[in-house]
Amino acid sequence: MKTSGIVPTPSPLSKRLKGILLVVAASLFWGTAGIFIFKIVDLGGLNAAGLAFWRNLLSSLILLIAILIIDPKLLIVKKKDWLWLIGMGVISIGFFHIFWNSAVLRLGASLATVIQSNATVIVSILAWALFKEELSPRKILAVITASAGTILAAGMAGQLDIQVDSMGIWVGLGSAVTYGSLSLFGKKLSGDYSSLTITFYIFSIGTLTTFLYQGGQPDPWPVGSGILPWMLGHVLMSTMLGFWVYTKALSILPASVATIISTSEILFAAILAAIFLGETLGGWQILGAALIVSGVMLVSLQKKNT
Repeated sequence: MKTSGIVPTPSPLSKRLKGILLVVAASLFWGTAGIFIFKIVDLGGLNAAGLAFWRNLLSSLILLIAILIIDPKLLIVKKKDWLWLIGMGVISIGFFHIFWNSAVLRLGASLATVIQSNATVIVSILAWALFKEELSPRKILAVITASAGTILAAGMAGQLDIQVDSMGIWVGLGSAVTYGSLSLFGKKLSGDYSSLTITFYIFSIGTLTTFLYQGGQPDPWPVGSGILPWMLGHVLMSTMLGFWVYTKALSILPASVATIISTSEILFAAILAAIFLGETLGGWQILGAALIVSGVMLVSLQKKNT
């Protein structure tokens, strides 16, 4: 029997499901970051900015090699898009990694991930203001639920629970702001360029940002024994794979939806931190994380692509 050779167009539902699964996969990769950060700092003695510099530099070099092998034309970028790439590289990679490393070291991987999820509020509001994305009632409820969870997880209730580093909370909120910008900048670029192209340039710009942040004198490469496998794991798994998959998802999902779904990283980070780092969350922190996950479900189960 002769076939027409026409490839069926994916239904909106299957396309949305693919986007959701990509974000969940990225969240799993990101959830491993806390383990790598603690191991690298413990073995090599790097500070937060120094670790960010080496992470960004190694990622940039590996991505450049991959692009040169696959297709050097992927390096071509239109002049009008450089401002978006620079903004994404400086804020979403350079400063985000400094804030994120500091938050993990001060708060622990689990709580730092919970606080970072405050980005859902920032992105949902800014995506509505800048990109005219619909702020549906269900999305508003998801944002409110996730925000309430963040407040509880930050230790603003239950004073007899876990004592939380107040400066660490502010650093964690800084990571939320800078992380939130990833979706906004990425949404603007993801439809026009390969994920490899975007990831390479933003990590290269992030490398320069962290280099200048340290006054042109970043921490030297750590000489601790056995640090290289941990550094490579951090670069390949919780950095390159995470950002590459997430950027891919942004070409399918609205920025605010992708960001809220990415709070599933909380579950992965908490489980991995409990297994490998012995971390635990108090009762209020667990309740806060549950509310944030509820926000994820509210958005993930929407029938319309809003």
